[in-house]
Amino acid sequence: MDQDEPRGEVAAFGGTATRDKKLGFFGRIALFFRQVIAELRKVVTPTRKELVKFTLVVLVFVLIVMGVVYGLDTLFAALTHYVFGVPA
Repeated sequence: MDQDEPRGEVAAFGGTATRDKKLGFFGRIALFFRQVIAELRKVVTPTRKELVKFTLVVLVFVLIVMGVVYGLDTLFAALTHYVFGVPA
């Protein structure tokens, strides 16, 4: 491995591991909320066009899954009726 390549080490957000050990119960809770607020500031609100596109993608996906489930349900119902001799 080359000296300049990263070794996959990940630094803890907000400080080193030794500092995290020194924090008490309420200090860890405060750190958690500071981290949550920092992450929320990174959130980007989608534009109206993106929102419409994402909504349509989700609806189309849900319709496809509904069709697959309906098809499998119909197939298994017909198979069950065939195996147990119950008229459809």
